[in-house]
Amino acid sequence: MGFSVSGSAAIIFVGIFLAFSTAYTASANGFERVTDARSAVDEEALDQQNTAIAIANASYDGNGTLSVNVTNEGATELSVEAVDLIVDNAYRDNFTARTVDGNASTDLWFPGERLYLEVSVSSQPNRIKVVSGPGVAAVEVL
Repeated sequence: MGFSVSGSAAIIFVGIFLAFSTAYTASANGFERVTDARSAVDEEALDQQNTAIAIANASYDGNGTLSVNVTNEGATELSVEAVDLIVDNAYRDNFTARTVDGNASTDLWFPGERLYLEVSVSSQPNRIKVVSGPGVAAVEVL
């Protein structure tokens, strides 16, 4: 074999090596992203399974104030900021009070603790829904 055959074979092998290394890097990064996404979905599903909330009581005082007490009955700590309140199919975020066992400065709502929400409404509501950060909800018909 002459130099031209050996040289061209070497160039082909180097090209195959570079193509394989590029393909391997791209596939490894893609696999890592898919694995991370699956792990995140599994974590969210576990949080959702371990979350349970219950409306202890809800009352309307007749003067435009709706008071709602919700108990964290699950095993997951929840974020107070991530809790949503829906009153008669209308989203409410104008809380006049939002406390966890009397503490208004915390954002953590641990298992067994009670969250107190107070919101101004124009009339006696028929139905309220409290939704936690992981998406678990509790409904109360007044």
